[in-house]
Amino acid sequence: MSSFGFKRKTIELRKLFGIRARLALLALILVAPLMLERAHSLEEARNKQIAQAYSEFSRIAQQSADTEREAISSVETVLKSTAHIQALKKASDPGCDTLSASLPVSLPWIRNLTIVSSDGRIKCATLDTLIGLDLSDRDYFQRTRQAHDLIFSDFLLSKYDNEPVVVAAYPVSAINPESDLFIVASINLEWMSKVINDLSDRRGIMAFLLDSAGTVMAAPADLTRLVGRPLNSVPALATAAARAINPEQRSGTFSFPAPDGAKLTLSFSSIPGTASRLILIVDEARVAAGINQEIRNAYIQLGLVCLIVLLGALIAAETLIIKPIHKLVAVARRVGDGEWSVRASDSRLPAEFAPLARAFDRMASQLSERERELIASNDHLAVMASIDMLSGLANRRGFQSRLEFEWAKAQQCHCELSLLMIDVDHFKLFNDTYGHPEGDACLSKIGETLSQVALEAAGFAARYGGEEFCLLLPDTHSSRAIEIGEMVRATVQDLAILHATSAYQAVTVSVGVASLRPNPALNPNDLLEAADASLYVAKRQGRNRVAEHGLARAGENRGAVALAG
Repeated sequence: MSSFGFKRKTIELRKLFGIRARLALLALILVAPLMLERAHSLEEARNKQIAQAYSEFSRIAQQSADTEREAISSVETVLKSTAHIQALKKASDPGCDTLSASLPVSLPWIRNLTIVSSDGRIKCATLDTLIGLDLSDRDYFQRTRQAHDLIFSDFLLSKYDNEPVVVAAYPVSAINPESDLFIVASINLEWMSKVINDLSDRRGIMAFLLDSAGTVMAAPADLTRLVGRPLNSVPALATAAARAINPEQRSGTFSFPAPDGAKLTLSFSSIPGTASRLILIVDEARVAAGINQEIRNAYIQLGLVCLIVLLGALIAAETLIIKPIHKLVAVARRVGDGEWSVRASDSRLPAEFAPLARAFDRMASQLSERERELIASNDHLAVMASIDMLSGLANRRGFQSRLEFEWAKAQQCHCELSLLMIDVDHFKLFNDTYGHPEGDACLSKIGETLSQVALEAAGFAARYGGEEFCLLLPDTHSSRAIEIGEMVRATVQDLAILHATSAYQAVTVSVGVASLRPNPALNPNDLLEAADASLYVAKRQGRNRVAEHGLARAGENRGAVALAG
């Protein structure tokens, strides 16, 4: 083999086993076995902890179901006991004198107990205000009459105080066929929610109680907003909720992914004697959060070991790699700061870094050219982004910027700032009658009209969205703003744009006016909300009119603003 060929192969081997490759290989040889062993042991510990969590989860699920079952059983016992007492009386005698004694004080989940006649009217009740209430239209009452057995309702709102309840009903005829009375008890869902909340106190576990339709009857304290709503209204739980309320399955456990990719496990079981279901959801990521933190800490420790191992090699490679990289980083930083004229090839770098230096130089030249192009494009886009193409006015984004500017200006000069919110009356009917092209033409004409009014009133007009426009009036008091609002209303009506479905046979607008003197206690949204509220007043009063909402200044030193409808 010639010496030239040998040298060529030596150079190729050096390229293959460069300094970076050698450092990586050395780190792997020294640290890889330790990393693998440590990671394996931590993963085993994690799996054991998750298994223990699921065992605890199953135990909690069973205890939860037992708790709810005991409550249901106690309600059933009270109803049947009361029915037995009633069965001993005359069929027509409701036995009101013994009703209160039938309700044990140790059952906080029963709100009230009533005796209902066959026509659905409450004859006796532990709460006097319930007497005479008509329950004949309730589904559970109809089912009780047909089944002649104990019936539990789904989630519903009490006719008495509109509070969420579940109702249990039992016919006295199940004991005495001659009786046409029914024993009815309202079950307190707040108590059920307390039980559910006690279950959800454990990290990573959520509990819900659903009726047969999937409506949430009880939920954890931080999710009480779901009570009375279907569980499938929560997008992350929609599929799982549908599976959990399947009437063909009384209990089961399955896993499903959360939107963030975490693994969730759902366990459900039906409450005997009712159509309700107890659902427990466990978040594996939260359950294993502790061991996951230990794993992260272990990997940090292993990283430190790797750092110590690599330190010696890095010191040896300082002059070959680190210093040239620092030079290139300094050049890249200067390029990032906008110094497009800097060149990496001017630095004294090893030959191996020359291609990278040339690439930096090309990048700096290209970035300089592209920056100039971007500046021009951004200037053009900034203008386009603030203009509504249909009406020619500023769009909502442009209006918001102008509002903030005028707000700050008015606050500095202690001037009043007025705002007109303008809505085209019955514009949907206009679109339905004449079509969207005519609707666009109508909005365009109104935009031109508002532009002229804004020019005359030294204001700023914008299309706020859809058929809604606004007119910002700096240094304008409320009486002048009302005059301008009336000018807008009259000018639009004078356009005589045919609107057959309108009471005025022409396109009209409703105008809401609001004025205030900005101060540090207020913000631009207060003016927007006041103008929007006054627009609502104008529309409620019959449309095609101007209404001032009225900002009551309860002392400008306090900055209190009251909205008077």
